[in-house]
Amino acid sequence: MGGNEALPRMPQLRLDELLEELQARIDAARGTRDRVHSLLEAVLSVGRELDLTQVLRRIAEAAAVLVDAEYGALGVIGPDGRTLSQFLTVGLTQDEIAAIGPFPAGHGILGELIHHPKPLRLTDLSAHPSSYGFPAHHPPMRSFLGVPIRVREEVFGNLYLTDKRGGHDFDAEDEAVITTLSMAAGVAIDNARLYEEAQRRQRWLEANAEITSNLLSGHARGDVLELIGLRAQEITNAAVADISVPVAGADELMVELAIGGRAEARRGLVVPVKGTLPGAAYQAGTPVTTACMADDTRFTAGPRRVAAIGAAVAVPLGTAAAEARGVLLLGRAAGEPVFTDEEIGPLLGFAAQAALALELAERRRDAEQLALLEARDRIARDLHDLAIQRLFATGMTLQSAARLIENTGAAERVTRAVGDLDETIKMIRSTIFGLRARDTDAAPTLRARAARAVGEAAAALGFPPRLSLEGLLDTDVAPQVADHVMAVLSEALSNAARHAHATRVEVTLKATGKEIALTVSDNGVGIPEQGRRSGLNNLADRARSLDGALRIENPPDGGSRLIWTAPLVAGA
Repeated sequence: MGGNEALPRMPQLRLDELLEELQARIDAARGTRDRVHSLLEAVLSVGRELDLTQVLRRIAEAAAVLVDAEYGALGVIGPDGRTLSQFLTVGLTQDEIAAIGPFPAGHGILGELIHHPKPLRLTDLSAHPSSYGFPAHHPPMRSFLGVPIRVREEVFGNLYLTDKRGGHDFDAEDEAVITTLSMAAGVAIDNARLYEEAQRRQRWLEANAEITSNLLSGHARGDVLELIGLRAQEITNAAVADISVPVAGADELMVELAIGGRAEARRGLVVPVKGTLPGAAYQAGTPVTTACMADDTRFTAGPRRVAAIGAAVAVPLGTAAAEARGVLLLGRAAGEPVFTDEEIGPLLGFAAQAALALELAERRRDAEQLALLEARDRIARDLHDLAIQRLFATGMTLQSAARLIENTGAAERVTRAVGDLDETIKMIRSTIFGLRARDTDAAPTLRARAARAVGEAAAALGFPPRLSLEGLLDTDVAPQVADHVMAVLSEALSNAARHAHATRVEVTLKATGKEIALTVSDNGVGIPEQGRRSGLNNLADRARSLDGALRIENPPDGGSRLIWTAPLVAGA
């Protein structure tokens, strides 16, 4: 044998097996490396965002990509800790989402993760005891992976992933990856919430400064209230914003300001305190929230489905029920997140600014009222000391002269003139009495109540109605009849504000003979024949209860005219 002895050789088959195993391990290592890189990229991508909604969507999208899931979703747990307040999906088109209907509230498999916040991996989710099927038009789903997201040790929400591509099941490695992503997501969500809160507080401070500046500049009450409503709507991302004020002498609230949605239909609307969201906040003196205004069984009175409102909050304009001057109502569109404590806190301070605006407006109005009363006193004195005395002297002169007139026709004419002067003196005296009457809280006169109602309607109408008062309204009209008159006047002005689209409204209240007549006319669109008439039927019922009548006219030049009459004394 020579120096080159044959080396022992490994069987070719064994070598191929080792090479294949080595290649498989290399591929696995590369796959792990790529997956780690993808996870790091997802964490960085999520962490770069500061807008909370975008952060949540990035998390859901990244989770679906990391485990190759066809569908993904992120559900945010609501304040009650039992249901979902927000639900973001991945893998469904807008048409599919619309066909499925409302987002889930957190029952079934989704609720299992809420009640037991720990990773859940299923081969067939329909086989789980908590599963009770899918709604109509929902795509079929089989495999499932769910992982909770914690923010500062509190469960914020859950990641839901279904149908791993290729028909495979989610494995332990998928669960580990999503669990790691959920930890990073918790940090990103916390950062986004802190940033959002800081931005929101800054905007509240700027809005408060703007309102204070307007208050000190002497802007009108309506302008300041509109600014308050607009800023509250913008900062809270609300769809609608209403400010309601209490109706004097009634357990009701009137919507003085309405923004968003069908604002014209809500402005001037009168709703009861009991059984409504604003009424609950007004009575309690504290904020009251609801996850869905249309479905909340606590609030069954008044209109509830305004502009498809979902989550809503009502904040009293004042620190206590006795001091509340109104209520600020904010409502979000259906499907939007509920109002959280972090949002309501700054809103309370903002509502205090609104209460200050109302108080300053009341002080200005009191000052103007005082100046008006002083002017009325002066006019009343002048009418009494100058006009009545001269008219009386003229009447005495004519009465004396009538005795010297031999012509019978002329004497009768002079006598009628004396009678006319006497009636004129009576009317002036009634006017003087009305000018000098004080609108006290204990027993406001009918004249004062009518003037106040017309003045308050100016905010809802956008212009001051014209008011004409005639006759002995404060002495000849029985209290019971006066109450009916005021209810009819309020309803008529409210209808004009909501439906008439008028630019002129005239109110005439006249007490003559044994009858009182209230006329409210406008130049609006008129009353349609087939329109709702529940309000008009109520006015007719009031008239019939007093042996009176209601008449609706459509003048030739357009608009409508409501004429309501009743005896001065009920049952007369």
